[in-house]
Amino acid sequence: MTPPPARRRRSGAGGSAPAHNLPRRGAIRRAQAITTYGVGSLIAVDHESFIVSGLDGADEHWSSDEAPRIHERRLARILKVDYFRLPPASDEFSRDGIRVRRFPLMHSCPDCTELRRHRDFNSPPGKSLCGTCEADLVPSRFVIACEAGHLDEFPYWHWVHRAAGRATTTAGQCGGTLRLRTSGRSSSLRSILVSCSCGVPEVSMEGSFRKSALKDLGLRCRGTRPWLGTSVPAESCSRTPRTLQRGSSAVWQPVLKSALSIPPWSDGRADKLAEYWDRLRELDSRAEVEGCLKFVFGDDLPVPVDEVMALLAAEREEDATGDEVRSFDHRYRALRNKEYERLCTGNDEREHSHHEQFICESPLTSPAALDGTGITGPMLVKKLREVRALKAFTRLADPNSATEAYEAALSDKRLRWLPAMEVRGEGVFLRLATDRLATWEKLPAVMNRARRIRSAHQRLMEEWASDPSQVQPSPVTPRMVLLHTLAHVLINEWSLDAGYPAAALRERLYADEDMAGLLVYTATSDSAGSLGGLVAQGEPGKLADAIRSAIRRASWCSADPLCVEAEASGSGGTNLAACHACVMLPETSCEHNNILLDRALLVGTPENPDVGFFADLLHH
Repeated sequence: MTPPPARRRRSGAGGSAPAHNLPRRGAIRRAQAITTYGVGSLIAVDHESFIVSGLDGADEHWSSDEAPRIHERRLARILKVDYFRLPPASDEFSRDGIRVRRFPLMHSCPDCTELRRHRDFNSPPGKSLCGTCEADLVPSRFVIACEAGHLDEFPYWHWVHRAAGRATTTAGQCGGTLRLRTSGRSSSLRSILVSCSCGVPEVSMEGSFRKSALKDLGLRCRGTRPWLGTSVPAESCSRTPRTLQRGSSAVWQPVLKSALSIPPWSDGRADKLAEYWDRLRELDSRAEVEGCLKFVFGDDLPVPVDEVMALLAAEREEDATGDEVRSFDHRYRALRNKEYERLCTGNDEREHSHHEQFICESPLTSPAALDGTGITGPMLVKKLREVRALKAFTRLADPNSATEAYEAALSDKRLRWLPAMEVRGEGVFLRLATDRLATWEKLPAVMNRARRIRSAHQRLMEEWASDPSQVQPSPVTPRMVLLHTLAHVLINEWSLDAGYPAAALRERLYADEDMAGLLVYTATSDSAGSLGGLVAQGEPGKLADAIRSAIRRASWCSADPLCVEAEASGSGGTNLAACHACVMLPETSCEHNNILLDRALLVGTPENPDVGFFADLLHH
């Protein structure tokens, strides 16, 4: 990653220096630039702290050479962009990288205890040292943020002067120097002490994390967006910010949207038309489409006209209910519906060329081995391609439930592209037996457990949002929690039985009124990606054994009876019988950040075994 050119001085590079001459500060994997250290996130490099810059502008753009384009038409249309780009590589062969800016600017010196902005320490060029003590400066541990995604420095001056009645005045009016020290008595906030040389009493940081702490000081969010640079004006914002630890996960959560490449888009041939697709969509007849193609490409068409017409028909089918009047959530669910249909029907390898990116076939052996398990319709996904795009990010909010109003943009301008990554691998798709599912999800005890999770989830979303009336209804239903928990126990089972690390597998849930399936697939593109080991687990005999073993393993937990009898667990009570000792996974494997789980819906409880969908398997 690379800091942007400095306006004054920069070691090794001036403001007009080539991008590849800028000093490098660490390296991250391409996937981390989407999932962990994306635009607007804070990243620690050695003893320094930086914020990842935005995507546009003279200083912030990603080099086109270092960020090759990738295409996924269905996802791009939903996100209203033309294409996606891979993040620049961070290696010795990369000329450029991801730009970063120093943040927070407030630093302290551990020797002289002064607390001031980084530039005021007169640090030597290219270093982060106190100009007097020559000690390494320590970035502020605390920042403030609001639900709209704004990020700012912690108001130390207002905090220490609040007792003197000057907290609402302009910072620095007293002319004193701030200092920060620790008493060493404990590791709590009470031991972190802030003082000012003007003579006000020394205060601790205790209480600074209260929800109303900054409101009591009369402070409101200033609407600052440091990831976009100093030339971008602050937004108007009336929210009250919250104090956060600089390394807290609440400071930055990605809003990721993904899609599988499915026919007729999965052979990659339509990528050649990406630049002209909006123009083709406006044409009605085959003759008009053919005329447009020949005008652009001449007689050597990259895609036959008949195939272009089929692509246009497939796209218009997804828009059948009027794309302009549907919300983003409705259009994104429609995208999942099409994936579910294709996973159910399959896509035989023998009928396609080796360029096909989606191969989904029925198992070779009889599905009779799955009789009585509650599982039906397994499909072997021998090849798949998933594109995951960073749409935006949130602060102090759940990225899975945040409305677009609470999503912070990656740029202050409309982008034609978004950063994304692609994963090629394999997977196993399976469905729940619909008759058995319909009976089970109507049981009062089942509905009651799902209702408790849904209420807790809805309450948590409303607490995070500044305007609870804009929060979408919680997606929790009995089948959703059942499928989610089943995916977790299957991933755990296959990580033990088939040799996959759990972090190399990922779930994709299809839980709606007309869908009841899940896809477990390889989530990395390394050697665990597509060697056929996961597909082999989908043969009915092996799958039935894995289901039974996973259910038996889920029937007990080392934290029982506390785990299975828990009235609420997880963040805000959004789990019931679920903990790290039984069903939780690495965050990269879960679509819902390890919430909305309940092991009891799989295996039942000691008091009510019938609440478990797979309880019968424990007696065979």
